[in-house]
Amino acid sequence: MPEPGPVWLYEAGIGEDRAALVENDQIVEALIERDDVALRVGHVARARLVEALGGGRGRIALDGGEALVSHLPPGITQGASLTVEIVREALPEAGRAKLAKANATDRPPCAAPTLYDRLVATGLPIHAPRAHEPDALEAAGWSELLDEAMSGEIVFPLGALRLSPTPAMTLFDVDGAPPLDPLAVAAAHAVARAIRRHGIGGSIGVDFPTIAGKAQRNAVAAAIDATLPPPFERTAVNGFGFLQIIRPRARASIPEILRADPVGAAARAALRTLERTPPTAPRRHALPAAVHARLMAHPDWLATLARRTGVVHDLESR
Repeated sequence: MPEPGPVWLYEAGIGEDRAALVENDQIVEALIERDDVALRVGHVARARLVEALGGGRGRIALDGGEALVSHLPPGITQGASLTVEIVREALPEAGRAKLAKANATDRPPCAAPTLYDRLVATGLPIHAPRAHEPDALEAAGWSELLDEAMSGEIVFPLGALRLSPTPAMTLFDVDGAPPLDPLAVAAAHAVARAIRRHGIGGSIGVDFPTIAGKAQRNAVAAAIDATLPPPFERTAVNGFGFLQIIRPRARASIPEILRADPVGAAARAALRTLERTPPTAPRRHALPAAVHARLMAHPDWLATLARRTGVVHDLESR
């Protein structure tokens, strides 16, 4: 690693920017910012009230889409203008994405912080390897992290987790062999690490094996507290082995991002691979039909790839 201790690895990719906080050669936190997200957290802009929903709530329209406002200024009427700040991005969901959320504000209009801006704000060192340099992100386990997000299978010492995003909450199911008490404690540490690594917020449910005894259940809850950085709230482990965690949710998690558009995720991954292909390598590449179609639909991505690499790749559908 270029720096001792925790360091951000950052890539300004094609179609998305990506970052990973790496500590002891392992990814402890990952971030993806797609270029098709128009309303990002921190964006301040003028908007128009499209519909008053009652209780001080409303639906607004602004450049980039629509959003919901929870606390409208008193006396504002439909069609009126106001300034808002995006506090939660749109969230992918089966059928139709949840709209972004905004708050009325007196701040002057401004663009949202970029992913790089957010990394700078942490105060931690940032390393941005170039495409021709060793792939530090991959060496830290980037592909394995994406596989976890897509499959939901997360292996840890003593057992495995099954991660399942649902409209109501993100669920973790714990699987492993007896004895159950050490399995549950190890699983609690693994769940906390996975929540941070994949950027999971909102309501999270964990289904542990049924644990007999209050002391043993308290040990599982204490493992969550010791491993998951705040802020969060949680319940105790109930008699059926279920624990619920609530975390702030300003953006979609890595699993939500990838599962909402697996073809887009595969296309961006292909671009990352192509950008790292040596110029002397063969230029003809066969891609899955859906991935090829997505890339052909984004000539801007392909133009950026050609500009960065100095090579025009011959992409074929298979």
